[in-house]
Amino acid sequence: MGALTASMLLGARVTDPTDPQNGTEVDMAEPRIKAGVLLSGPGKGGADLSAVAAQFSYFLDPNFAAMTTPALVVVGDKDSGGMTVRDADWHADPYFLSSGPKSLLTLFGAKHLLGGVSGYDAAETTDENPERVALVQRLTWAYLRTALYPEDPAWPVACTALMESPNPLGRIDESR
Repeated sequence: MGALTASMLLGARVTDPTDPQNGTEVDMAEPRIKAGVLLSGPGKGGADLSAVAAQFSYFLDPNFAAMTTPALVVVGDKDSGGMTVRDADWHADPYFLSSGPKSLLTLFGAKHLLGGVSGYDAAETTDENPERVALVQRLTWAYLRTALYPEDPAWPVACTALMESPNPLGRIDESR
């Protein structure tokens, strides 16, 4: 639940699972956080959820409208099934449904673990690709570097390198 937690710290809200009748939203926005990264995060709830995901109250109705903190949303274009009845685009909802500056990195051929980005002390993945994992590392570092130090050109340099690659592993879209 790392990306969901991060999105909430960036301003996204979920309905309080202990008070679903009143629709009270949980606001965990942390003003000290100046930028964030969401790796394979969840999208909107409701009819978009699979039967499995609908069992978890925190997936039912996330609201990204108040997620104004700058963020890089990283998704794999083959990350479908499991939590949603939609295709992989579901994971990009935080980019499309939030306000404030956002960047979207879509990785070609990537599934949920983006080529091998696993949890602590875990090594399993369904789409092992060390080159893709290295790209995620470079681009997330570059994004945060420039977001926290605007005079540092790491992000635009990394974006240019990706776009000019003869066989890019992904693409970047920018809002605002």
